[in-house]
Amino acid sequence: MTHPRPHPSRPADWRPEGPWESWVDCGCGARHWGRAGAAGLLILDPGEGSGNAGDAVGRVLLQHRANWTHHGGTWGVPGGALRPDETPWAGAVREAREEAGIEPDSLTLLATRVLTHPDWSYTTALARATGPLTPRPTDAESAEIAWAAMTEVTERPLLPAFAEAWPELSGMLTRRPALVVDAANVVGSRPDGWWKDRAGAASRLLARLEALAHDGVPAPVLGLPGDLWWPEIVLVTEGAARGAGPGQRVRVVAASGEGDDEIVAQVRALREAGADPVVVATADRGLIARVSALGAGHTGPRSV
Repeated sequence: MTHPRPHPSRPADWRPEGPWESWVDCGCGARHWGRAGAAGLLILDPGEGSGNAGDAVGRVLLQHRANWTHHGGTWGVPGGALRPDETPWAGAVREAREEAGIEPDSLTLLATRVLTHPDWSYTTALARATGPLTPRPTDAESAEIAWAAMTEVTERPLLPAFAEAWPELSGMLTRRPALVVDAANVVGSRPDGWWKDRAGAASRLLARLEALAHDGVPAPVLGLPGDLWWPEIVLVTEGAARGAGPGQRVRVVAASGEGDDEIVAQVRALREAGADPVVVATADRGLIARVSALGAGHTGPRSV
């Protein structure tokens, strides 16, 4: 989220990477950095803290912005201008690699939050550290890269936009959503010949879910804030549909008996493992009542 501006202390060799690294005069009356918008990466390390009280919720990686940058001296997240045709997630990871030495292989994408202005947008990509990270300042835009306990973030002088977003972002970081899909009910909601080839229909559903797992699930489907989420997705099949095959990003569970019983078992296991929220895609009223009793939500078949 670094916004370079003329400053006597700016490194003499600093140059824009391309025409997209320039200011936007926005209809909101402010100037924003990045012709194609901008993005930043907020990383949660959920299993390790700085050793202080309250670290049970984890710590986040922050960037101390160099004095020559816009709002220099404040703390925010690594980020910057998006390149043309670059996704916010790709741009956020690229900027984090350039500014903080972060490698995407050690991250799992959690969600995105988009701040939209009339002529510009900023996307915060939220991720969990799932592998070793060795963060460090790797360019002139970062004065310091440091872990901070989530309970201590507001004790630092924060970039104003990050300070405003932090209450929502911190709440998003603690969520572990899961989406359980009732294959029989979802397939049955589409008149596409599923009754002639249930395994084929289930395979087509699996392909759609794989696309969702790659591109993200809209926040309203899960009843969560933000823009997109990457929940654990579980597809429960039964009967002839059990031939749908394994998924890559989607976990496929073939019910040995009644599909509804397996869905209830999956919901219970996910809840016990700490998933929150757990949402079941189905229109079956009886199943909705059973999973609601376990604290799960539900969404209609058309949402997936």
